[in-house]
Amino acid sequence: MRHALAQAELAFAAGEVPIGAVIVIHDEMIAADYNRTISNCDPSAHSEILVLRAAAQHIGNYRLADARLYVSVEPCIMCMGAMIQARLPALIFGAYNEKGGACGSAYDLSREPTLNHHLHEVKGGVLAAQSRALMQAFFSQRRK
Repeated sequence: MRHALAQAELAFAAGEVPIGAVIVIHDEMIAADYNRTISNCDPSAHSEILVLRAAAQHIGNYRLADARLYVSVEPCIMCMGAMIQARLPALIFGAYNEKGGACGSAYDLSREPTLNHHLHEVKGGVLAAQSRALMQAFFSQRRK
């Protein structure tokens, strides 16, 4: 999670919403990135999407059956949809996102019974205070 937070800090410095993500397979970090929606002019350039793409390219398969995704903030519905399509087994996130989180805050796609795949492990609140503080600092700065 500390690596995801480091990515979030890079996003903050770049003027992006400070969310960072990493993917680990067999104890090796194979992808790390941060939100790039503004710099890429791409509404889908969330950190989770970017690391899912990089990991799939790295292993040569869109199914990430052995991967663990760490992200600094609870994923949105778009990102959860991509994780489900990637057959991701594990998600660990930092701060909860009450307004748009899709792992129990606003929605819960991680346990949606009608979907064809479910994440086996979802754990939230890991280093949440640090993630929340970074988000608050970013939006406080933007509102000045």
